[in-house]
Amino acid sequence: MSQAALTLDGLRVVYREVTALDVDKLQIAAGSITGLVGPNGSGKSTLLKASLGLVPALGHAHFSDARLGYLPQRSALDLSFPITVGEVALMGTYRDAGLFRRLKPAHRERAQRALERTQTADLRSRHISELSGGQLQRVLLARTLAQEPEVVLLDEPFAGVDTHSEALITDVLRELNRAGATIIIVHHDLSAVAKLCDDVVVLSSGRVVAQGPPSTALGTDVLRRAFGLETAP
Repeated sequence: MSQAALTLDGLRVVYREVTALDVDKLQIAAGSITGLVGPNGSGKSTLLKASLGLVPALGHAHFSDARLGYLPQRSALDLSFPITVGEVALMGTYRDAGLFRRLKPAHRERAQRALERTQTADLRSRHISELSGGQLQRVLLARTLAQEPEVVLLDEPFAGVDTHSEALITDVLRELNRAGATIIIVHHDLSAVAKLCDDVVVLSSGRVVAQGPPSTALGTDVLRRAFGLETAP
């Protein structure tokens, strides 16, 4: 395998005595677009959060020396919070702005470029509660782009989006990947994963069932095991 952007070693997450994730060994290749698939509750989101240190976990998760960008599930966002689209994009620059968030013109320009890249610049003065599902996902992607990440982790970025937003997000991710970024994406649409990703990790009950190119990782036998389907007679 080529150099790894992310290596998991004995990564285990337990919620109230229930094992949500138990990954012995897993590597995500640098420069890949890797899809995480599996049934609901299989550990996809938990894998991202545990890798980033957002939930308590045993074992180790090691990223290569790279800038990280994370797009959480839309449900993690409080839409009642008084914040505009432009302010959300600026949040992506806070890491570089420092503890006191002294934003410079360069930070604002970076956020503006991210909004333009996701075709949301014309929405910059709107409150986030006024956005459609697709618009909101594109704004959250703009926040992620403003971090100028080299490894991008996205948790269901296509959930509840319109076809225009889906196509635009897909194009942005491919563009990022062509520029050298590693993309790790939780996705439920297996046909879309087969087209977008060059590597797939299949999870079931918190464990890795398979990893490989879509042609093998999304094979019928693997999916039957992962989704608990009976083998046809």
